Amino acid sequence: MNATITGPSFIALQVRDVEAAAAFYEHNLGLTRAPQGPPGAAVFQTTPIPFAVRPPTEGTDLDSGQPGLGVVLWLQADDLDEVERHLSANGVDIPQPPFQTPFGRALVLRDLDGYLVTVHER
Repeated sequence: MNATITGPSFIALQVRDVEAAAAFYEHNLGLTRAPQGPPGAAVFQTTPIPFAVRPPTEGTDLDSGQPGLGVVLWLQADDLDEVERHLSANGVDIPQPPFQTPFGRALVLRDLDGYLVTVHER
């Protein structure tokens, strides 16, 4: 192959309710929506890779099992303790409280659709 693939350039989660999911990520993780995005999706101004929530593609049944099973999504934060306090105060499910990883401390939260999202600090 002569083409070069450099790595992930966009990440999206398929969700049941785009507005509710977008509000969850805005309110609980402080993400900011990008001014533009595909119709029906909410894209956030995350770096280095844009992150979005969008409606499911045709034939995707989000109720058929654990959403995202086998995929691990990590978001970086500058103050994990503050993130944990904020999530806890807002009743967000934290199935794995802060723990040490080779990449710094992390915690795992469950979003409205059941996706497990790891937030870590370096």
